[in-house]
Amino acid sequence: MEKPHFYSLPKLPYGYKELAPYISEEQLQLHHEKHHQAYVTGANAVFEKLEQGRKAGSDLDMKATLKELSFHIGGHLLHSLFWANLAPAGKGGGGKPAGVLGAAIDKEFGGFERFQKEFTQAAVSAEGSGWAALTFCQLTNRPVIMQIEKHNVNVYPMFSILLVLDVWEHAYYLDYKNLRAKFVEAFWSIVSWEEANRRFAGLLKGGAK
Repeated sequence: MEKPHFYSLPKLPYGYKELAPYISEEQLQLHHEKHHQAYVTGANAVFEKLEQGRKAGSDLDMKATLKELSFHIGGHLLHSLFWANLAPAGKGGGGKPAGVLGAAIDKEFGGFERFQKEFTQAAVSAEGSGWAALTFCQLTNRPVIMQIEKHNVNVYPMFSILLVLDVWEHAYYLDYKNLRAKFVEAFWSIVSWEEANRRFAGLLKGGAK
């Protein structure tokens, strides 16, 4: 039987120093190598536990086990999206969305400035640890902002995620202390609209992941 596949930590598409001064080298390396790795390790450990339980025929607390798995998988996948939708300022990061995504944002929100305001408010007001995300509903053909608590609470099922912003304290505390709003402001200088537009264009063609 083929050996089951497990998750692994993705490489960043830029160096640890390249998002400074908006995210420092120390902050980015800690976030990627320690915090993201912890979710990868956690998810794989749950898969191991499930596999061992099946082999042994033993009972598991499925409620607790699947809740833990959802948390770690959510953390891994959201972080993987987050790294990809960042880029060094002036080298793909910052600016405004163009192309099909820019047009969709203008149509839904009445312009980029209104979208930016609503997304910023979603990020700043997330309770405790969480995320702000730009998603797309294929039933209504509308871009929708999603505010996620932890990694897996308040998620809209089946909505494709185009853009995410991590507002857990571990994402910014070394650089901004408790000033989450300052980190959110900095995000707009390193957001990769090219990547978000690529995801959206792929979704419209039926191939987005």
